[in-house]
Parts: sequence; structure tokens; C-alpha cells
Amino acid sequence: MSAGMFRVQCVNSFLRRLLHGGPGHRDLVLEQLRVCSAEDQVFDVVGKNKAKLTVNHVSKAVGMLWQFQKEKPQMLRTVELIKRHPQFLTLRVLAENKIALMDDVMLVDMLYSFLRIPMESLSKFSICLSDQHLQHSPLMGHITSIVDQRLSSIDDARVLTALMISVSSLVSTRLRDALIIRAEHLLETMDPSNYNNPRRVVQFLRNIKHSYRPLLEKCNGIILRNIPRLDAENISIILGLYQSLQFNNCDFRLAVKQRLTELIDSSIDPFSFTKLFVALVPMASQELKDGLEHTALLLADELSAHQALAVAEALEETQSRNLSLINKFLERSFYPYEVTMLTRVLSMLPCPRLDEGVISRVDAVVPQCNLNDLNTISHAVAKWVRNDPSYRHNTPSKYVRLLQSLNRCGRERLRTSDDLDQVLEELKYISGEWFEEMLLEETMVTLKRMMDQIQWTNVPELALFLTRINHLCPPLMDRIASVAIKDIDKIHHSATYAILLPFSVMNYDSDQVDELYDVCIKRFVPHISSFDPHLLVLLGYLLSMADCFPEELVRQIFSIDFLGKLDSQLETLPDALNMRTRLRLMELNRAVCLECPELQVPWFHERYCQQLQKKGNGTVSPVQQQIHKILGEVLGGINCARVAVVTPYFYTVDFECTLDSRLVPLPYSEPSTLHISDRGQVHWGKSSVENVRDALPPGAQR
Repeated sequence: MSAGMFRVQCVNSFLRRLLHGGPGHRDLVLEQLRVCSAEDQVFDVVGKNKAKLTVNHVSKAVGMLWQFQKEKPQMLRTVELIKRHPQFLTLRVLAENKIALMDDVMLVDMLYSFLRIPMESLSKFSICLSDQHLQHSPLMGHITSIVDQRLSSIDDARVLTALMISVSSLVSTRLRDALIIRAEHLLETMDPSNYNNPRRVVQFLRNIKHSYRPLLEKCNGIILRNIPRLDAENISIILGLYQSLQFNNCDFRLAVKQRLTELIDSSIDPFSFTKLFVALVPMASQELKDGLEHTALLLADELSAHQALAVAEALEETQSRNLSLINKFLERSFYPYEVTMLTRVLSMLPCPRLDEGVISRVDAVVPQCNLNDLNTISHAVAKWVRNDPSYRHNTPSKYVRLLQSLNRCGRERLRTSDDLDQVLEELKYISGEWFEEMLLEETMVTLKRMMDQIQWTNVPELALFLTRINHLCPPLMDRIASVAIKDIDKIHHSATYAILLPFSVMNYDSDQVDELYDVCIKRFVPHISSFDPHLLVLLGYLLSMADCFPEELVRQIFSIDFLGKLDSQLETLPDALNMRTRLRLMELNRAVCLECPELQVPWFHERYCQQLQKKGNGTVSPVQQQIHKILGEVLGGINCARVAVVTPYFYTVDFECTLDSRLVPLPYSEPSTLHISDRGQVHWGKSSVENVRDALPPGAQR
């Protein structure tokens, strides 16, 4: 055993003498324990000396209890009685509290003693090791092995979920699946008011980066029933876990928004306010958001560095710009995650000259960053370069060196990667010029090199990535299709949206694509009612792009109940997703009306489209103006062509002309009524609306 292999904390000899007594001092408690010949005598000594017990005493007492058991025949052992003895509980609590003072040998002896007694003690012991950042130690490896061997005997959901978190960094795929099955069973039999158990299960799934939807939905159901009992801290934790797993549930967001709003008046201290702010701001109305930001500014000086970091990250997520909250803690941050996040926030703010200390801090963490962090920093550097006054002459050397370091580290990370799931995790949010110019080619080489690792568990993530970068790679697309078709029954129904996305968006066609659409539709149709409303709308629009209109899906989306639920959910979504969902609903409504009139879905987006049209202000680009003039010359007058024509269902046609039966252009209006301003807007005279010819003469065509 290497020195310090299991060591939790070094304690110098002076401190040890204080804790355990100096060389010349008699340890009376230890002497009493040594002369004990039975368990009850050990417990008697423990009971009489609770306040005096040191780690040596606890270790000796626990070891003696197990030694007495080993000396008895199997039939005469009294392990269960010992577990229930009140002084054994005392020893267990003391062992947990004093773990930081134990040396290597003592830790191992203590572990072996507790392993032979209750699983509950093992669970507590594993938590203590995790608290001491020993998740990857050989000691935790031994605990993981014990959990694997005795999993079927664990009947307490609290014990199991605590162990799951502790061993999460060491579990194999086989043990992961076994833990999930056991957790599913115990969640069904436990007290449903205990929301900590499902929360720990979600944390386990986050730790192992495994978004297993059936278990997530089961956990969410239990948590949802306990929303009235949750405080801002618990809600903030759960929202963070859900976000990491990309799990979005409409009912949960609506419930927590209401609960957090109720907690505003009571969340006045820095700790509770920070938790409330982080959880509520992303889903709050603008009025509520302004009020929360005002309170944050008032509390800024009372926030710790960690709290200010959390507030700043929430501000960045909502694209707010409160510089005073950022400046509070930048210089105290040194972890790559913190520096990366603050770099992203700083790049949003007006900053004519960047402090050299910031550049140095960023440069120092670059070699430790993953691909996503490198991409984030590249965005910030690009903005800093553009904002630097000296950029007009040449790129300052400090930025050149940083960009070179980013490029080198990014390529090296891709070339040395051998785990597809890890690469996809780091690529999850990547986009932008730096990635496309510097890393896209290397990324595609890496993904094709790992093609044999593409399986049903990661095809949704790979499909999303290809869609986001809008890069068509036929070998990868074909592999996605073949894996999805083969294992569609293993894939969660909600993942069909991600899988179909690149095929619709990039209009990719191959021998397998029709079959892929068919199997995906058959997979999700039985589960339509369980989809989040906004996701079902996006799925419907996606299928309409491929001329697929499953009747069950169309009728579900355009039902009164569904549209009401969608309206409620839209209030909790970020602005960009809210607007995107509304637009896709309109486009789906239009496609269904035109392509499936037999379904008798009404067109109810007239007013919405008129509002969009007003926001557009009828602006015509300089290129459109030029083309319009050329068409006018060709057709015999500018009034023989129309620009940006809006159809009855609000499709916009770039240019339109009408030809009579002899293919001669027909004017839309009198020449004097059409004007194009210098700003590119088309203006019609007062009588133009009446003079525009919409009805086609006999034999004419548009």
C-alpha cells in the first residue's frame, strides 16, 4: 500500500498528541477496552466514556466487536443484536465524525469492520469518503464491489440511493443497469413523501451522464407530488440536475414556477435568495425578473464569491448585463469552469480594454479545458479582439497566443479521444466560427474513427450535434439510421425527435430513410399524450417538412385541451424557445390546412401572421430592389412584377408576375401608384389596394 493511499488528512505529530495523548500519558479508556472479554463489556466502556472517545478508541471498540463475533460459531453470532444496540449507534456516529482524523491503516480496519455489519453503516461510511473527495480511491472501489455483491439485499431506498451517488464514478455499465433496476423497484415501494430518494437517483444519473428516461419520469412523478414541501434550495438543485440531463417536463416547470413565486417574500437572506434567483429568473416574466435583479444588486455586497458566481451565471443565461455583479468575484476564481463562465459573461459586457490579469488567468486554464470550454473562450476572445482599439492595425499578440493555444489544445483533445460518449458530451453545445474553421474537419475525422461506438444510447446526441452544425456526413447519417431501425424498441419515444431532426433539416435521403420515419412514427404514436407540449409541436413540424402527417399526432396537437396546456407551458420557457415553438405551430397549422384538408383543422393563425408581418415592416433588401427593377425592364414595367408577395396562408413569395393567355405580362396596378423609397420599402398610392389586380383574367396564370 503506497503511503497516503487512503489518507484523508495529514495530522502532524503535535495534533496527534493532543488528540490521542502524549507518550507519557496513560490512556485509561484504551486500557479498559483491552481487558474486555465480551460485547456487553465493550458497550459498557463506550457508554461511560462517550465524551472522551478518540479515533483510536472507536477503532479499537469496533474491531473488538467484530473479533468477538468471528470467534463464535456461525449459529451463535449475534450481529443483529449488536447492530441494534444504542452504543453501537454511538460508535458509528463517532466513526463518521472522526473519519478525517484516521490514518490509512485505521481507515481500512474500520471499513472492514463495518462492512461485516449493516449496509446502512456502509452507506454512511461511503458518504463520509465522498465528503473527503475520495470517490476514486481504492477504498471506494472496495465499497463498490460490496454493493455489487449485496445489491439484491438492499431494501431501503435511502441506503441504496446514497450508495449510488457515492460509487457513481466507479460503476461499470453492468452495475449501472443493475442499480437502475433496483432503484426503480424500491422507488415503487417507498414512502412517496420522501423526495430526497428520487432526487439522489437523478443525481446518480447526472453523475454517470445517463439520461435514462423511464427512471427520470418515475423520479419526476414523485418529486412533482412533493412540490409544496420543497424549498428554493431543493428546487434549484433539481432544476440543475434536470438541465444537465436535458430533461424538460412541462408539469414540473409550471409547478416550481408557482412554488418559487410563493417563496419570494421569505427568501431574503443571501443563501436562500441566491437559490431562488438561480431557479426562478430563467422562467420569470420580465417584470418579475427586473424585481429579482434589483434585489440582487441590493444584496451584492453580502454575497459570497460562490453565490455571486451563481447569480452571474443566471444573469448570463438570461442575457442580462449587470457588470457590478460580475466584478465582485472574477479575481477570486481559478477553476476552469468558473473562469470559462466568467469569460463568457465578460464578453457580453462593454469592455474597451481588457485587463492583462484576465488574459493570463484564461490562458492558464486552457490546457485543462474540455472542448466546450475551449469553444466558449474562443467566442469571448473573438469579441475582445474586435473591441480592442489596436485591432484596426493588427491583432494584439496577447490574443494571437491565446487563440493558438486554443487551437492546439482543441486538436490535441480530439486526436487523443477514444470514447465517443465523452466526445459527444463535450460537443453538446458547440457551434460558431472558431469551431467550424479550426475543429470541424478534425471532429468529423474523430467521429468517423469511432463509428463502431455508435449505438442506440448515443444516436440521439450524435443526430442533434450534426443538426446543430448543419454538416451532412452520409456515413454517419447512414449509421444513425441503421442503428435506430435495428434498436428502435430500446430507444425512448421522446428521442425520436432528435434522431429524425438531421434527416428533415438537411433533407437527407437514402434507402433507409423511409423505413426510419416509419419505425420512429410507430414508436412514438402510442406515447403521444406523455410528450411535453412544445416538443410534440416541434416533432409535428419536423415530420411536416418530410411530408409526413400522422393523423393521431395532428389531432392531438390541434385539440383544445392540448393547445391550452401548450399556452401554459410557453409561459415557463425561455423567450427564444417560446417564439420558436409559436412559429412552428403556425407553420404546422398552415401545412396541415394545405396538405390535409380532410382532417378539417381550422386556420387560426391569421392574426399571428399579421403581427409578424407588421414587425417585418415590409422592408425590401437592396438586392431585391435591384432584381425588381431588372424584372420591370424585362416585363415591360416595374408594375408588372410584385416583390415579397404574401399568400393567403402567409407564405412569402420573393417575386411574382402574371401572364395572360398569350404569355404577355399583365400590370398589377397603374404605374403612378407604385413607389420604392430609398430605404427599400415598397409604397403604394392611396388607391393602390383597390387598383391591385388579384383576380386572374380568363386564361391568365401567375
